[in-house]
Order: sequence, then C-alpha cells, then structure tokens
Amino acid sequence: MSASTASVFGPRSVAEIAAALPGATAVFRRHKLDFCCGGQAPLAEAAARRGVDLATVEGELAALLPDAAAATVPQETGALITLIEQRYHATHRRELPELVRLARRVEAVHGEHPLAPRGLADLLERMAAELEDHMQKEERILFPLMRQGGHPMIGQPISVMRAEHDDHGGHLQALEGLTQSGVPPEGACNTWRALYAGTRKFADDLMEHVHLENNVLFPRFSA
Repeated sequence: MSASTASVFGPRSVAEIAAALPGATAVFRRHKLDFCCGGQAPLAEAAARRGVDLATVEGELAALLPDAAAATVPQETGALITLIEQRYHATHRRELPELVRLARRVEAVHGEHPLAPRGLADLLERMAAELEDHMQKEERILFPLMRQGGHPMIGQPISVMRAEHDDHGGHLQALEGLTQSGVPPEGACNTWRALYAGTRKFADDLMEHVHLENNVLFPRFSA
C-alpha cells in the first residue's frame, strides 16, 4: 500500500467513504467497521479501534476505484469483449447483491418516510436476475461466436440482446423514479446515502455497458 493511497482514505471518515464509493459498505461490513451510527470517525481511527489492518482495508477500497484504463475502447474485438466482461459483467455481479442488501435495510428502517424507496430492493433483485441471464447468454453463445469472427446466423442473437437492452432501459427509468434520480432526502442516514451512490453508479455503468454493445460491438457484425 503506497503512502498516496493511505492519504486518500486514512483521514476520511468511514461514513464519507461509504457514501461516496460504491462497494465500500461491503468492505466495511467484512471488517466490522461501523459506517452508520459510528461512521464519523476517520478510517484510520476506526480501523485501529477494531484492531483491523488499515493497509488491507485501504487496498480493498482502492480496488473499487474506477479504472482509468477502461475508458479506452479497444479496436480489437476480442479485447473489447474482454473489457465488457471484466469492467461491466463482473462489476454488476459484484455490486448488485450489496445494493439489494442496502435497499432492504433502508426500506425496513425508513419505510414510513415519505421518500422511502419502497419496492427498490425487489426491482434491483429482478434486474440482477435478468442481467445474469442476459450476461450468461452473451458469454456462452454470442461472445464466443464473435471471438471466432462471426457466424451467418449471428444477427439473431444480436437482435435478442438488443431487445433485452431495451428492457434494461425500462428498468433504469423505474430505478430513477424510485430513487428520486439518486438524490437522497435531506438528513438521510449513511446507509441511505451509500445506497443511492451505488444505484447512481450502477445506472451509469449499465448505460455505458449497453452503449458499448449496441453502438460499438454489435455494429461490427451487422450485415
């Protein structure tokens, strides 16, 4: 762990990191670091109090930071598919279960609040299941064909994937409505703020994911 990474996380409060960095709540739960009621303590202090190795926690948090290299779209099709699998498929699989957990907690604790996102956990769970089915079809059927240079019938699975992308877009509209466009209400707890930071990132990731496939990858195999 470099000193520069330590300086990024160590002095910041656990609550601030949880609210700003999607996935951080799962790291804190693994290490039993309180990001809610006791979240105002600096990370370095909270880790010391729990007897947790600060460098380990910082390393796990650093792994959640956006990868600048992923911003460059590869020209080679196999490399582009690998980028999609590693940057988007793996990220959805890693982050959605934690978002569902956070949503269930917020709904349980704040269900009487007029702006509580009632139904959000169920929506995220449905999106996770549909995305998993979608990604499995790409990884098992479509992407292998593309890595081999295509197939005379490849237009059919591409059409199916495009239609499912449209369904994802409808779910994103519902997500935006339930979360007030990802803006937590005034006075929202750290868990609520972390949830909405995560849903904003998920929505951005999914839109970028669909864009790369619809507008960059799939046209390479258009008739």
